[in-house]
This record gives sequence, C-alpha cells and structure tokens, in this order.
Amino acid sequence: MRLIVCFAYALLLLQPCASLPFGSRAKTGGEDQKEEEKQAENNQNEEVPSSSVRGAASKISNSNLEEFAISPTVEAFFEGPFDSELSNSLKEAIRKSSNTKEMGEFLQATRRSLHRKPELMYELPFTSNTIQTILDELSIPYTSGWAKNTHQDVYPGPGGYGIVAHIGTGSEDQPCIILRADMDALPIKEATEGIGSFKSSNPGKMHACGHDGHVTMLLGAAALLKKIENQIEGTIRLVFQPAEEGGAGMKRMVEEGIVELQPKAQYAFAMHVWPALPTGTIASAPGPLLAAADTFEITIHGKGGHAAMPHLTIDPIVTASSLVMNLQSIVSRTISPLESGVVSVTQFSAGDAFNVIPASAIIKGTIRALSTEMLISLREKVTHMVDATATMHRCNSTIQFSPDYYPPTVNDAELFDWSKTVGEIVSREGKMRDIEPTMGGEDFAFLAQTIPSTFFLVGQGSGGDERYHLPRTDYGLHHPSFALDEEVLPIGVELHANVALRSLKKLSQDSDETTMSEL
Repeated sequence: MRLIVCFAYALLLLQPCASLPFGSRAKTGGEDQKEEEKQAENNQNEEVPSSSVRGAASKISNSNLEEFAISPTVEAFFEGPFDSELSNSLKEAIRKSSNTKEMGEFLQATRRSLHRKPELMYELPFTSNTIQTILDELSIPYTSGWAKNTHQDVYPGPGGYGIVAHIGTGSEDQPCIILRADMDALPIKEATEGIGSFKSSNPGKMHACGHDGHVTMLLGAAALLKKIENQIEGTIRLVFQPAEEGGAGMKRMVEEGIVELQPKAQYAFAMHVWPALPTGTIASAPGPLLAAADTFEITIHGKGGHAAMPHLTIDPIVTASSLVMNLQSIVSRTISPLESGVVSVTQFSAGDAFNVIPASAIIKGTIRALSTEMLISLREKVTHMVDATATMHRCNSTIQFSPDYYPPTVNDAELFDWSKTVGEIVSREGKMRDIEPTMGGEDFAFLAQTIPSTFFLVGQGSGGDERYHLPRTDYGLHHPSFALDEEVLPIGVELHANVALRSLKKLSQDSDETTMSEL
C-alpha cells in the first residue's frame, strides 16, 4: 500500500532491541555496518531465483496435486447449470488442491525467496526473473517488459519488469478476466526477529507490505489453474505489476495498453493482506474502498546567516514550522465534517550546523481523500496555504506534487454484490466482512477506472507464536516489524482460483442470457 514512511519508523528503530536468543551476543554498530556491507556485496547482481524456488516450481509442475480432484468438478462447472451443490463441490476441490503438501512447499519457498531479496519501485530484476522462471516451469505463456518508468527523474529504476501471463483458451469469443499482484518492496530496514534465514538480505529494503505474499499467491493460483486449463472456458490474465509503492506502475501498464489486449478483459480483481483482520477472514466494501492519494514536497526559501544574529536573516525554519501547523487547519476548518480528508506532514529537513540559520527548509507529506474531486481541492488549499504562510514570513516557496496522484480504488457496485458471494465461499468465517473505507492508497485504482473491479482485503493478523520464535503478524503495513502470516498463502490461492473460475462462468452465463433476449 502506498503509505508514506514517516519519522515514527526511525524512532521505532531506536527503541531497545528484542531479547536475543540464548547463546547470542549483541552486535556493535560497526559489526552491523560490516554485515550489511557484506550482504550488499554478496547480493550485487544476484538476479537468479534460488534453487529452492526452482525445485518447488518443478515439483508442483510435475505433480498431479493429489490427482487434482478439481478437474472433473471444473468440467461439470462450466458445462452444466450452476447450482449450490456444484458450487460447494468446486469450493472443496479448490481448497483441497490449495493445501496439498506440494503446494505448501511451493508457496513457502517462493515467498521466502522473494522476501529475502526485496527490490524497490521500477528496479526489480530478481523479482521479475523469479516470476518468469516459475511461469516457464509451469509452461504458462507470458510477455515481459511492461511498466517502463517514464519519470526516471522522480522514481528510481528503468522499469520494464512487469509481466503479463495467460491461462485458458485465449479466444476472443469467450470471456476474459484479470488477476493482479504487485511486486515491489519498501525502503525500510527490517526489524522482525525470529524469521530466520529469509529475513531481508538487502540493507534498507523490506517487504513490509506483503507484496512477496501477493506474488506468491497469484503464482500458486496459476499453478493450480494451469492444471485444469483444458476445462477453462475463457482466459485468465495474470498481471504482475511493479512500482505500486508510489510509482504508479499500474498507470504505466494501462498507458502501455494492458486494457486493450485481446481477448479484452471484462473484470479485474486484486487483493491485499490486512493485518487488522484475523487470518482466514475476507473483507471489502462497495464503492470507494481505498483513498485517492498524492504526495507533496515544499521548499521554503529564506535568507541564511549566523544563528546569533537572526535579525539579519529570514528564517525558513520558523516559516516551515508555522506552515506545518497551518496545514493542519485545512481539513479541520475547510472541509465538511461529513467528508473525509487527510493532510499529513511526515518529513522536515533543514540546516547542517547548530549555529547557522539555513537558507531553505523542506517539508514533505501526503494528501488523502475518498474522491478525486476532494483530492484536487485539498491540493489547491495546500498550495494556497503555502503561498500565504511564506509571504507572511517574507519567504518564497515552491511546491511539487507527485506526477501521478492515485485516484480512489472504487469497487464496482454491481460486481461487488456478486464478488461478496465468492468472499463468503473462501472466508473461514463463511461470510465476507463489511469494512469502512481506509485512507491507504492503491494504484490498482488506475485499472479499476477502466474495467469493473473488486479489491479484497485478506485477514492475516492472527499469526505468530513466541514459543516457537514466530513473529507476530498484526503489525501494521509499512511497519519495520511487519510479518506475513504464511497461513494466508493458500487462502489467497483459493480466492484467486475461485474468483477466476466463477467470474468466467458468470460472464459466460450473462452472455448467453443476452443472446437469448436478443433472439
């Protein structure tokens, strides 16, 4: 999710460390630095997937997934009329196939390999190569080179690491749907203890938003669905997308024509692990689910000088400090209490010496709203407040917003009503929870603007056991102690597989009914 990493994370990292395992000794700062440098050297140019992943992928490709009881069920599902008995048989067959030993080994090996090698934004060679290796071993056709970075002055990396794969007939006369997973990590130093050898080995980078799990779940579903490709009536398009964490990778893929690919997709689906919900639960809501989001960088230009003679300067720190407070009045005093908006300052930097008033100060932050209209309004109000505050303090100012603000992620109301039944089927509660919209942002929104879509939240907050040194899994997204509950991986596989097969069936039935009405 696209949440700005703030000073709070730095403060958390300064807290006392968790107790060390018996027999361990604390490392000095110098030892930590040397270890990180050694890891960075070892990891440089390592783009080849681990042997454990290749082995697990080959094993699942060659296995029959315990004779894959789903196959005759799927054939009956597509050929016959839909009824509750067949629906339940499909649910049980998918659940069984998602929880086999081979699938479990594949999911764990893939997720841990990705977690150990987190990559950022548009620079994802290892992640992309891992996905392509697995798709090759599963004999799933794909195209690579998607999501080229058109704003390299703003976002790091050249891009081109996105992947689009296909399972099914590929016929333009049959329905097509999209399943999407995001790939990138975050610039956070991992603090989680007890996860063993697959802790991040890339210094300052971490899968703190569960995207390693998202990729793994979609690959698991791909392995399952490929086994029954001959029974699938339609096309399932698998989209592996870079740069969700602020780089608008999905916007690049939409601009590059993913929506126009043939057969043209009628629906799109995505999911996100959600630590605030118990493992095994599924949640969503119709309409806006996730916020429109933007970032800002404000520079206050003053006049520097000696700190002992402030009257000879124009202090940008005082101006920027006043601006931080003034910005907090925008939502509280200019937005209706019945509407939602967020203006948060998350970074403040100025000066290099204790006795020098600097010439400039920089503040950064984020704006959130549940509609694009409100987001644009907040941008205008922020701009006005910056100009007014700078002028009042005799300073000049510049403000830069993101070149790609995210629209809100909106679940299509009609599709959501249908999707809710799929959530109920997969949820271990037997129901899909309703949830209030959240101010987290998601660039899946760019795809949801073009195709009716549903975005699911998959609970994962029940994991962890101190007795076995397993980390808690209820830390929030983007927290340095965030940990994925691996029990959620087969649940994600089930959700992808169910929503893919059932939506193709729905679209086929809708088409038949339309044809009959035209006759």
